[in-house]
Amino acid sequence: MNMKMESEVMAGVLNLVSVGPGFEDLIIPRAIAALQDSDVIVAYELYLRWIAPHIVGKQIHTPPLTQERERALLAIEKARQGQKVALISSGDIGIYAMAALAFDEMREEDTYTVNVIPGVTSANACASLLGSPLSHDFATLSLSNLLCPWEWIENRARHIAQADLACVLYNVQSAGRQEGVYRILKLMLESKAPHTLCGVVRNAYRPGQQVSIHRLDELPALQFDMLTSIVIGNRFTQRKRGFIFTPRGYNDWQEETQTTAANVVDLPAHAAWVFAGTSDGNALAAQLARQGHQVVVSTATEYGGALALQDCPGVTVWAGRQGVEARKQALQRHQASVLVDATHPYATQMSEQLIGLSRSLGIPYVRYERPSGVAIDAVQCDSMAQAAAQAMASGERIFLATGSKDLATFLQAPGAQDKQWFVRVTAEPEFLQRALDLGIPRSRICAMQGPFSEAFNRALWQDWNIDCVVTKDSGDTGGYRAKVAAAQALEIALLTVRRPQLDYPQQASDLADACARVAACLAAAAGT
Repeated sequence: MNMKMESEVMAGVLNLVSVGPGFEDLIIPRAIAALQDSDVIVAYELYLRWIAPHIVGKQIHTPPLTQERERALLAIEKARQGQKVALISSGDIGIYAMAALAFDEMREEDTYTVNVIPGVTSANACASLLGSPLSHDFATLSLSNLLCPWEWIENRARHIAQADLACVLYNVQSAGRQEGVYRILKLMLESKAPHTLCGVVRNAYRPGQQVSIHRLDELPALQFDMLTSIVIGNRFTQRKRGFIFTPRGYNDWQEETQTTAANVVDLPAHAAWVFAGTSDGNALAAQLARQGHQVVVSTATEYGGALALQDCPGVTVWAGRQGVEARKQALQRHQASVLVDATHPYATQMSEQLIGLSRSLGIPYVRYERPSGVAIDAVQCDSMAQAAAQAMASGERIFLATGSKDLATFLQAPGAQDKQWFVRVTAEPEFLQRALDLGIPRSRICAMQGPFSEAFNRALWQDWNIDCVVTKDSGDTGGYRAKVAAAQALEIALLTVRRPQLDYPQQASDLADACARVAACLAAAAGT
């Protein structure tokens, strides 16, 4: 009898305790009870800050952050000795946390009791701050490759994107792992629409909490860290009252699939596919149609499609944002003969996608790009980030003629809040909303379709007392010379962001040359 009582007294307990994202009021009562019932606490030191009232007088062990397995082994050894132990993780201990390590180190013959106490995960916490972005099917993906090969991470990200699942990215960026998140975002953009709504949350429910909403194609311009989680929506994620949410219904998915299929059915076979978005692209498509070729013009927006129908008689227009998988299926289904990349000179992600499709499908690729209009003595910047820093060093009232996509790079740069920003964007609702979401007052937004004359630029900048202008090398057809002339007349600084350099398979900067290259590809495809 005495031996039995002694063995019962010596039986240990291992409590695997989740303590939520940060604030004490998000720790569930069962976790608090487990902490109070434990004699030994094993935790990373940071977690003690929000459980301190519940562990007074306990035996506390705090191996450093990099010694997760040592923490698990220590907690297990204490439990084997008959002690009541709480092994602590933030969020939920069973999700990217300590529970798996503890179970990994347990033995079948261990006799101590195991209790797993759930908690509020980083995904739950971030989603609640953003609204309700995870209301439909979703996935979580850790970008840490310490315990998982990077190739597996990329493969999973690719499948998440192709399924258009909402997802939460954990362990986004660390000091030794800077570029991985940008590779994952690039994979997401191959299959998800660039305007997909996303949230970036840093220090959820902790001091220094930061929450912001962005489009997917804005994220590659941002900086992150290990305290940041990224929530990526699906095609139906919407914005309302400063939040984002994903509808629960399934019917819309079927309707969208049917609509997309219907849009593709009427496209001609063996055509030249011109991916436009510029007046140059429309001019090329119109010339090819006049020469008697079958032409499909693909544009990212309905407005771009309307312009193509207006400017390119005889072509077929495929308008709307499509992912790389939709483009691939359309090109295959309709046996495209040549793929013409006439997108904007700064649309590098799109150009890279089209080059990849050309190679994977064996379809010839021709790049048509307007000549540069930058003078040798112009002040040029290698990137948007460099232009942001130089603009803030050059002026106080800064005008951005860079388009809406890169606004976040300027407006979220260190010191940006001390400057006054003015922007010009195309009059699309989503572009206007992007500027407003970044804090640009309505009185400082010019929403018009360019290009603009020297006189217009001069009058606008003079009225707004602009002292620095940032623009792209958009060429003559993009109104670049008019901007240069206006800035010179007003004697204000003008910074030009250089065009990104890509290794195009073949490129033409002259309309006649581009038409000849495309015609040759069409003739080769037809066997003539």
